[in-house]
Amino acid sequence: MPGGGPKAKMKISGVIAQILTGASLGLLGMMAARAQAPVDLLWLNGTTYTGEPASLRVEAVAVRDGRIVFAGARADAEKFRAGARRVLDLAGRTVLPGLTDAHLHLAGVGFRELSFNLEGTTGIADLQARLRARVAEAGPKKWIEGRGWIETAWRPAVFPTAADLDAAAPDNPVVLTRADGHGLVANSVALKLAGVDRTTPSPSGGEILHEAKSGEPTGMLIDQAMQLVRRLVPAATDAETERALITGAQRELALGWCQVHSAGNSMAEARLMQRLVATGKIQLRIYDAVSGPGPAAEELLQRGVVIDATDGRFTLRGIKLYMDGALGSRGAALLAPYADYASSGLVMQTEAGLLPLLVAALRQGVQVATHAIGDRGNRLTLDVYEKALALVPPAERRVREPRWRIEHAQVLAAADVPRFARLGVIASMQASHAIGDLFFAPSRLGRERLAGAYAWRSLLDTGAVLAGGSDAPVERGEPMIEFYAAVARRSLDGFANEDWHREQRLSREEALRMLTLAPAYAAFVEQEAGSIAVGKRADFTVLSADIMQIAEPEILQTRCVMTIVGGQIVFEAR
Repeated sequence: MPGGGPKAKMKISGVIAQILTGASLGLLGMMAARAQAPVDLLWLNGTTYTGEPASLRVEAVAVRDGRIVFAGARADAEKFRAGARRVLDLAGRTVLPGLTDAHLHLAGVGFRELSFNLEGTTGIADLQARLRARVAEAGPKKWIEGRGWIETAWRPAVFPTAADLDAAAPDNPVVLTRADGHGLVANSVALKLAGVDRTTPSPSGGEILHEAKSGEPTGMLIDQAMQLVRRLVPAATDAETERALITGAQRELALGWCQVHSAGNSMAEARLMQRLVATGKIQLRIYDAVSGPGPAAEELLQRGVVIDATDGRFTLRGIKLYMDGALGSRGAALLAPYADYASSGLVMQTEAGLLPLLVAALRQGVQVATHAIGDRGNRLTLDVYEKALALVPPAERRVREPRWRIEHAQVLAAADVPRFARLGVIASMQASHAIGDLFFAPSRLGRERLAGAYAWRSLLDTGAVLAGGSDAPVERGEPMIEFYAAVARRSLDGFANEDWHREQRLSREEALRMLTLAPAYAAFVEQEAGSIAVGKRADFTVLSADIMQIAEPEILQTRCVMTIVGGQIVFEAR
C-alpha cells in the first residue's frame, strides 16, 4: 500500500476506504433481490464486531450460500427467521470476522503435533530425558528427529551440543531443530554420517559452530549449514505429509483461524494441499506461497498463479524467499555486529541473483514474500524490491500493485521504516515474536537498536499495512496469544520493562484489523473477506469472551467456541 507525500497519503486513504467498504453495489443489489429467500444460518444475540467503521457492532447476522446477506439489529433480523435452516442463539458470545494467520507453515504445525515435540523443554537435562524416552520408543540405529527447543529461557541460556545429545543417544543419529527453524543440533553419529568435522567449511549463508579450544564442531549448525545433516534424514512420505497437513488444518480451525497464509513449501506440497481442500479433507482456507529460488518458483512463474474457483478455498499466488536467518541463532543480518557475538549475521541472497526472479514475478502477477529479520536483511530486501519495481513500471506489470511482503520485519533502522508504505510493501509480522524475543533481544542487539525492533506502531503511523500471523510451529500459533501480544506487549505472565518499548503496542481495533482486514488485503481479497459486511464471505470466529473489552490477562483465557467457514460450522467446542 503506497504512502509518503500528500498524494500518496490520499491514495492510502482511498485504499483503506476500499478495504472497509465491503461488497460492491452490484453485489449488494443482487443480495437485496434475494433477501426474501430462506437463509442457511441466522444467529442472534451475539456481541458481533464487524470490522466495519460505519457499523462496528451488530446484533444479528444471516448467511446464504456462503455469503453474508444481513448484518444488523436483531429486530430487523426477525424477517429471516422463518425458513432459516439453522438459527443460533449465541447468548452474548463474541463474534469476529474470520481470523486469518498471515504467516505459518501448515505441514510443520501438523508434524509438530504428530512427532517429537520439544516445546517447553526447560534445559539440557530435560532435553536429554525426553531424548532417552524417544530413543527407547524408536529402537536402535533409527534416526531421531525433533523440533521445538529454545535455549533463551534455560539457565544457563546456552545451545545444546553434540556431547549433550551423545549422553542420551550414543548410537542413534539425532537431529533436533531449534524452535525458529534456523538452527539445529546434531549428535556425533549424525555429524559423522554427514562428514562434518573440524575441517568442514561453513557453506554460504550458514555457519558451523566450533569449540573454542579444540576446533571441533559443537553440533550446532545454523541456517544453510543445517542441510549438511538434514539431507540425510529420511524424507516424509506423501502419506505422512498428508496426515500432517490434515492434522495442522484441524488444529487451526479449533483455534479459530478461518484462513492461513502458508509461507513456503514445495510444489508437490502445494498440489497436495489443493487436492485435500478440493476433496473436503481440509476445510481451512489456504493462501499458499512456494519456496524460492528454485524449481517450485520457476514452475509457478512459468505456469502462473492458481486462484481457486470454489470461493477462495485454495490459492497459490506467491514465492517465499529468505534474505537472512533468525535473531535467536544469530543468523539475522545486522548493519553492525551483534552485541554479544563477533558476527553481523548471514545473508542468503544476492541482488544479482534475485532481480531476474523479481522482474519475472512482476510481469507474471506473482506475489513475493521475503523473510527478513535483521536491520541489514530488511534494508537489502527493500533495496532489491525498489530496484525491481523501478525496472518494471506499473503499465508492464500483470498486477499494478503487487503487494509484495516482508515476512517478520523484526529489526528496522529508522530510515527504513517509512519505506514500507512508500514502496507499498506489506509488513507481515508476528506479535508473539516480540514477547518471546524481548527476553534476549537486548543482549543480541544492545539497547539502541531496540527502538526499531518489532516496531508495529512506527510502521502503522507511516501508513504501512501490517498483516498479523503466528509463524507456527516456530510459535504456538494461537490467535489469542497474537492478539494479546499486540495490545499488551507483555510476556504471558505480564512482564515488561523499558527495553520492551511498549509505546509500539496497538489498540484492540488495530490488532483485530491486523488479523482480519490486513491479511485479506495481503491476499488480494479485501473486497471478499476480512470484515462482516453484506456480500462478503461468511467466515466467522466465535469466542468465549469479549476480547475487545476484557482485561488484558483475560484475553489469554479466551477460547474459540465455534469456527465458521463459508457459512459452514467447521468447528464447535463441546
